[in-house]
Amino acid sequence: MIQYTSLIVFVSPFYRDKDIMHDLSHIERIILSAKKLMKFYPEITDEDVIVYGCYFHGFVYLREDLIREYLSEQGLHADQVEKIVTVSWESQKDEIPQTLEGKLLHDAHMIEGGKTYLIVKSLCTGTARGQTLEETLDYFEQNVLGHGECYLPEAKPVYLEMQRFASDFIRDLREGLRPE
Repeated sequence: MIQYTSLIVFVSPFYRDKDIMHDLSHIERIILSAKKLMKFYPEITDEDVIVYGCYFHGFVYLREDLIREYLSEQGLHADQVEKIVTVSWESQKDEIPQTLEGKLLHDAHMIEGGKTYLIVKSLCTGTARGQTLEETLDYFEQNVLGHGECYLPEAKPVYLEMQRFASDFIRDLREGLRPE
C-alpha cells in the first residue's frame, strides 16, 4: 500500500521547478486518465504499480537510482521495484511500451487532459520557455502534430481526436495571423 505522504515528500523536489504543464498537476492528470483506462483492464490488479509509475514518470530518466532506493525502503520486493521502474520508463512519450501496465500509463500520458489539451500544453510550455507564438507554432507543427502513438484501443480514438482538433486549431490560428 502506498504511503502517500512519504511519496509526495519524495517526488516533490523533482517537480518543484517545472512549468505548470509538467509539475505535480501533470501527474494528477495522468493518474486521472490512467484510472479511466484501467476500467477496461481488470487484469491489472496492482493499481499501486500504475500510481507509482505516474509519480516517477517525470524524473525516472534523471534519478532511477533514487527511485529504486526509495521503493526498496518502502518495503517493496525487487520484482515490484523492477515493474514500477519499467512502467515509469514505458510511460515516456517516445517509448514503445511492452507491458500492459506500460501501455496503459503511456497512453494515459498521451491522452491526458482531453481533446484541447495538446494545444493548451504547447501554448503554456512555449510561454514558459520564452518562445514567441510563431516559435511555439513551428515547434508544435514539427514535433507534436502527427507525432506520438497510443497502443490501447480505448486510447487510440481519443488521441486521434486530439490530433485532429490540434491540426484544425493551428490551421485556423495561422490563417487568422496572416496579413490580408
